[in-house]
Amino acid sequence: MASSSGNDDDLTIPRAAINKMIKETLPNVRVANDARELVVNCCTEFIHLISSEANEICNKSEKKTISPEHVIQALESLGFGSYISEVKEVLQECKTVALKRRKASSRLENLGIPEEELLRQQQELFAKVSEAILVLMRWLQI
Repeated sequence: MASSSGNDDDLTIPRAAINKMIKETLPNVRVANDARELVVNCCTEFIHLISSEANEICNKSEKKTISPEHVIQALESLGFGSYISEVKEVLQECKTVALKRRKASSRLENLGIPEEELLRQQQELFAKVSEAILVLMRWLQI
């Protein structure tokens, strides 16, 4: 039993992330180190609680992956329903950011060149390669 609690102790939120959140939330307040440690422990415990409940909900619905809906249901079942509207807003923001990243990573969109122009350039390059192969074949007398 001691080994499993040791594993739980290893799973915590990075202190730098907590310190940053504290500074952003309370910019003009000094927070003692033991209070920061308590916040880390509370956040870690909250995440464990929500993720365990979401996992149970996921298993009951015979799914293999915890979805945002499972987390929202977990919040509701654990009495954190007042967080749900904000959670849904953050989820939507995350989806929007992810969509923008996917679009930004598209090579065609990054080039800023219309697809028709790219196809024309590709055909031009194929023609040049074909010419180069013919010249090489003549030179090698094939």
